[in-house]
Amino acid sequence: MRLDKNKALKLRLQGKSYGQIHQILGVPKATLSDWFSSLELSQKANKRIQERVNEKSIQGIIKRNKLQTHLAQQRARATRGKSIKEIKTLSKKDIFLLGISLYWAEGYKRPIMKNGKVKTHHPVSMTNSDPYLIKIFLRFLREVCKVPEEKISANIRIYEHQNANYLLDFWSKTTGIAPSKLKTFYYKTNKSNQDTGSFYTLPYGTIQIRVNNTELYHKIMGWIEGLTKQA
Repeated sequence: MRLDKNKALKLRLQGKSYGQIHQILGVPKATLSDWFSSLELSQKANKRIQERVNEKSIQGIIKRNKLQTHLAQQRARATRGKSIKEIKTLSKKDIFLLGISLYWAEGYKRPIMKNGKVKTHHPVSMTNSDPYLIKIFLRFLREVCKVPEEKISANIRIYEHQNANYLLDFWSKTTGIAPSKLKTFYYKTNKSNQDTGSFYTLPYGTIQIRVNNTELYHKIMGWIEGLTKQA
């Protein structure tokens, strides 16, 4: 028997793979396959080989998943980058339609009731936690509806564990509303808050933008009704 074949058989019986034996002895894998065609391995050697195959398979899966994740992230960044460039400078008409749509989705639309009767006074009011959505809505009020600055007020609703002074400063800078016109209300921190996730997912609390203008309220409701006729 060839010396290298004898060594190869010993290595195989120890549970070495074809690749490992090839690296040690330099014998081609096709030759090793011929040599080992009728070789019966012990249970221990078979277990070693199987464990090595499984480990290599798992490593391959992990490597492939990491590559797929990386490629998916690259595609997502590329898609977002392209989409960002598709949004040009907003026209007054754009802001008009955006403002109506935002109020349709997020604004207070239900008539105010007292003693079973509809009150004649209805404020324009919208509450949200997204600073950018709030900024777009304020552009609608200021640029399209021509609401005087002194007519816009806001209420900040925060959790007890949050820093009120920080949030007052944040929302004042975000909205351009003077701190003196911002009022603070607290959410009680309880298990229900934590279970719904709002305790953790509202880092700036929420803000309610308010304009006490019944005529504007009815205008916006009319614009929304006009949009419904385009559906």
